[in-house]
Amino acid sequence: MTLVSPTLAQFNQLKDAEEYFQFFDLPYDPQTLNINRLHILRKFSQLVQAEDKNQSEAQLLNTYRKALQTAYDLFLTSSGVEQKLFKVFQDKPKNVVMVSDIAEE
Repeated sequence: MTLVSPTLAQFNQLKDAEEYFQFFDLPYDPQTLNINRLHILRKFSQLVQAEDKNQSEAQLLNTYRKALQTAYDLFLTSSGVEQKLFKVFQDKPKNVVMVSDIAEE
């Protein structure tokens, strides 16, 4: 029996979070994935973008696998609000004074 190694072409066809975990043969809790789906994929995307693309295909896919595991593990103990991955969490609201910005005299 011969095992077929995954390819970048196959990776590039993935669409759903579950497909990524199945592709990399990583265990996941469906409830955790459902709750943090967008945050996990966003963090995974950030980690992947930071990687050196000059690796061999096998090395790159292994790096992507580790990045997905890292992103998933992060949200086992953290939340999307704590990680502030999306623009809405990074922009300061206009015309709002935060209580922490008020200094005592």
